Amino acid sequence: MSCFTEEQVLFEDTLIKAISRTSPPEKVARLDTAKTFDTELHAALAALGVWGLGVEEEQGGSGGTNIEQLIALRTLGNLSTSMAVFCVVQFMLTRLLKDNASDLQKRTWLQPLASGQAKASFCLTEAGGGTDILRAMKTRAQKVNGDWILNGAKMWISGATTSDFYVVLARTSDGKTDGVSTLLVPSNTPGISATEIDTFAINGYDTCQVFFDNVKVPSENLLGIEGQGFRQVVATLNSERINASAVALGIAQGAIRYAADYAKDRTAFNKTLSELQAVQHKLANVATSLELAWSYLLQTAVLDDDGKPVDVASSMVKLAASGVAKRAADTGMEILGAAGFDSGGPMQRYYRDHRLYVFAPVNDEMCRNLIAERYFGFKRSF
Repeated sequence: MSCFTEEQVLFEDTLIKAISRTSPPEKVARLDTAKTFDTELHAALAALGVWGLGVEEEQGGSGGTNIEQLIALRTLGNLSTSMAVFCVVQFMLTRLLKDNASDLQKRTWLQPLASGQAKASFCLTEAGGGTDILRAMKTRAQKVNGDWILNGAKMWISGATTSDFYVVLARTSDGKTDGVSTLLVPSNTPGISATEIDTFAINGYDTCQVFFDNVKVPSENLLGIEGQGFRQVVATLNSERINASAVALGIAQGAIRYAADYAKDRTAFNKTLSELQAVQHKLANVATSLELAWSYLLQTAVLDDDGKPVDVASSMVKLAASGVAKRAADTGMEILGAAGFDSGGPMQRYYRDHRLYVFAPVNDEMCRNLIAERYFGFKRSF
């Protein structure tokens, strides 16, 4: 079901064909096994203007609204889960730069990122802090002779070995919320090293620890106002939850469609699995939850585009989407049985990769906390 415009339907169709042509399932499986980033697909999506969605054309982007971003994210969640995660990071960074960069910074950093000529990583979390990073942040930047000197380490950073620059959050004063600043740091700056972490999911997009040892960052690479870095990030959280939800629902869509196709062909006891009521009900239940979550996601995205408050709605839809993805992956594996363990097929990848959205970009428990606090007016529980 869709309420897309003709142009949006055409965009989705073009995107599906381009991804299927550039990175068919067997290639996606091969790169996932090899833990290799799909550079050809990244280039193909750049040619379609995907990386600049949500950024005005005069700033080097492709224009478009949240809806076009959701179309791209859901499609990638279905067809290339690792690139979908890259896309969530990409859209969060382009929004961060679009909203806070100076004109010079937009030309230097945003335009290459939006065109696909450059890739970037978002460096916020650390080994001792994720959700509570504001309290736990140890990475610091100090002014020395007019430049910033950056020291510390960031953990669970996506794409750090293939990125051209990093968007780094560091403590620049002893304040709490207002003591953190954002720095734009070329990845080849002396003193930086990135080490890949061996993870079991999202294999086509590396996860890393990044070290900063007396890294010199020019003063003009400060993004926005000193001390306002964490507030800059908070302003992107609703859109990031919306975008992550689209990927989770794309994974769910891919899992149940693959399972349904398998059920039509697989025979047992002289009938196909698709003729068994138990199988039909499993898939029908997930499909219903999927469509309801997708409808609410579209509604939330439109409200966000209109500048309306969506803190509760984005948390609700992210919570719903992660749950649907889990049920879809579980159902798919149950229907496929042993065939689901085939590393050449997508089901095992859906089963692994959907787990990211239980705890990212914010974990389900924190979504529940926010909903309880702001929907019901309960006291904060943490």
